[in-house]
Amino acid sequence: MATLTLSYTIYPSKKKKLYKNTIVASVSVQPTPSTIKVVINGISKDIGRAAILAVTRARGMELAGAVDSQLVGQDAGQLCGMEEPLEIPVLKDITMVLGSISQSRATGVVVDFTEPSTVYDNVKQASAFGLSSVVYVPKLELETVAALSAFCEKASMGCLVAPTLSIGSVLLQQAAIQASFHYNNVEIVESRSNPSEFPSQDAIQIANNLSDLGQLYNREDISTDNPARGQVLGEDGVRVHSLVLPGLPLSTSVHFSGPGEVYTLRHDITNVQCLMPGLILAIRKVVRLKNLVYGLEKFL
Repeated sequence: MATLTLSYTIYPSKKKKLYKNTIVASVSVQPTPSTIKVVINGISKDIGRAAILAVTRARGMELAGAVDSQLVGQDAGQLCGMEEPLEIPVLKDITMVLGSISQSRATGVVVDFTEPSTVYDNVKQASAFGLSSVVYVPKLELETVAALSAFCEKASMGCLVAPTLSIGSVLLQQAAIQASFHYNNVEIVESRSNPSEFPSQDAIQIANNLSDLGQLYNREDISTDNPARGQVLGEDGVRVHSLVLPGLPLSTSVHFSGPGEVYTLRHDITNVQCLMPGLILAIRKVVRLKNLVYGLEKFL
């Protein structure tokens, strides 16, 4: 809030005394929001290149650096198919980029798409230069998350560790939790077009969430060890079935059943663009944190 003083003079008549009055008015002045400088670490991946496009198009954000052990020296914009180069070369060493942002005293965020083995050091290095972190690295061990949480708490730095950046996936998980209190039977079915490690992180997350609620599911065949019945995750009988066929979309379905009805929740992913709204949301929110937050759902 700023105070604006306005002065004016009153002339009642030519023969009378001069009066001078002052008006004091309060005027609300909104500070200009600072631009968030974003560094993408891991742009050789599809999600890294998609993130560069998303950041350059987002209001209030600026791509400040692109880091990867591959494609070093190439222009980040041209790698993403942009018509005009961004004049931001891919660097192997992130230190120079972080130092530049730190000297400018700008608000900065490092988005980490690297590997589980490098995440802790990456977040620690970003924090040393005063930058927050958004980490989307599948298969990140919970021990690493716990160590990061302790570090961020001590350093008073913001960090988001996101098992998924898909808002649709988060909404599916939240809906599954709500439904689980009303049904005694639940199974997860996921599909992929290419072979990969199963069950997926999304399926594991959903199964863990449902198991943590203390419900007991599928009592009729909870003890069966028939592999055709799928893999049991958690201690409460949540089964996961994985389907691999060329041409299938990346899909996760949660099937609940009760007397006389079946309730199905499904989320399909057609390309990596579905992760960008969640990423932009995460970047905007993480700069306000002073600790580690696990899960994009905390921001929804």
